[in-house]
Amino acid sequence: MSQVSKVINLKIKNNLINLDATEIASLIRERRVTITEVTETLIEHITKVNRKLNAVVEDRFEEALKEAKEKDENIDQIDFSSQPLYGVPISIKESIDVKGMKTTGGIVHRKDILMNSDAEVVKQLKKAGAIILCKTNTPALCFCHETDNKLYGRTNNAWNVKRTAGGSSGGEAALIGVGGTPVGMSSDIGGSIRLPSHFNGVVGFKPGKFQVPSEGHFPPDRIPLKSRMSSIGPIGKSVRDVELVYQIIAEKQKKKALYEKVQIEILPNDNGFPLSKSTAGLLDKVNDFVSKSYDTTLSIPPYFNDSAVIWQEIMSIDGGKEIKDLAFNTDRANVWKYYMKEKLTNKTTTHMYLSWALIGANLFKPSQKRIKEIELFLREGDKTLNSYLQNRLLIFPVYHRSALKHGELFKEIFSINKTYKQYMPYIAYANVWGLPSLTVPIGFDDNNLPIGIQIISKIGNEDAIFRLGKKLEDKFGGYIRSTVYD
Repeated sequence: MSQVSKVINLKIKNNLINLDATEIASLIRERRVTITEVTETLIEHITKVNRKLNAVVEDRFEEALKEAKEKDENIDQIDFSSQPLYGVPISIKESIDVKGMKTTGGIVHRKDILMNSDAEVVKQLKKAGAIILCKTNTPALCFCHETDNKLYGRTNNAWNVKRTAGGSSGGEAALIGVGGTPVGMSSDIGGSIRLPSHFNGVVGFKPGKFQVPSEGHFPPDRIPLKSRMSSIGPIGKSVRDVELVYQIIAEKQKKKALYEKVQIEILPNDNGFPLSKSTAGLLDKVNDFVSKSYDTTLSIPPYFNDSAVIWQEIMSIDGGKEIKDLAFNTDRANVWKYYMKEKLTNKTTTHMYLSWALIGANLFKPSQKRIKEIELFLREGDKTLNSYLQNRLLIFPVYHRSALKHGELFKEIFSINKTYKQYMPYIAYANVWGLPSLTVPIGFDDNNLPIGIQIISKIGNEDAIFRLGKKLEDKFGGYIRSTVYD
């Protein structure tokens, strides 16, 4: 190898932590970098940054290196069209099963449980050539918007160690935010992909209801009304990456919208709910950009004002019983007792966030009569929105501001004063109605913390969502790797 070639290869290797999965896959196909080099580089980077970030809770570095070497040896026999992620290392949220790895849900009594099989989405990613590098942190049983649990501890924001990474996919978004992996797999029932993506400056996609198989996710969603709100989806560095991963894991072929006919509807800043000056200013810039090329209006879509309350009622539909049983195992615990003991001593095996959330779920549990009303409301609303969103994309904020200090987000959403009604509508809308939603970074606030927006529409309009996302990504810069932990 010439000196020039060595220099070029060294530059590529040093730049790997900045690249998305699509670019890494291209470099591998072109033989400009080996899969082993990619894997070694990411392992080295993760080992360095995770000491303070605490995003990775379990790794399979040794196994991944073996797989990388095998893939390097077999690369000449590979059909890359059927394996578009060949040799690309990826990360997986702790709540998603990977054979031979733990799925604990951050619960102490599950700390030694190993999975015997892969989740369906993991199977598909492996078929596409991906290498599973590690699993990332979540709140206990994914039942909170801040990533902290008694088994693995707290994950910090990719841009500021004193700020929340969000939840429940906080570990995944934080790791990608610092360039630990190019893309990964997450899940969302109440903003769990989109909030962490927004807070950490990465791209996230929550698929529409029932578009991606949920087998192998813990905890499972056995309640139909909750299932419609829940999706497994990707987090990555680029729109093209999450689109690619979505195409790999989605069960059904999607029809493509006629993008030229799409109307853009942007939620106005004066929508009746909190919105920071920085977030409002960036949304104004998005409006200015989009309105130059598309039919754009500022308006509030149907059912927006109802979304937060309906979301909370559905999440509380069994009073938290299913989650409580998983959290406390065979212990018929008094949740109030656990909450107070943990708050006072910090010495229980149940995180205070989880206990408090379970208390809230019991308090907000809807009656059977109310459940029937919700079911009717959703049936009627589904019909209305299917028509309303036929050729329409919605642009929302993700949250009213950038990443809060640790603990503050929990207080906003889980306050006994029901402040979730103020802060959840932006997030809850796509969950309640089972709509696909793409989060794209569009800038930073005065504290150098990232801010993202959501693009939402009906199932079947994913192509239009991704097209607009790429345009916003190109205009506003998209993903920028955080170097805070370098």
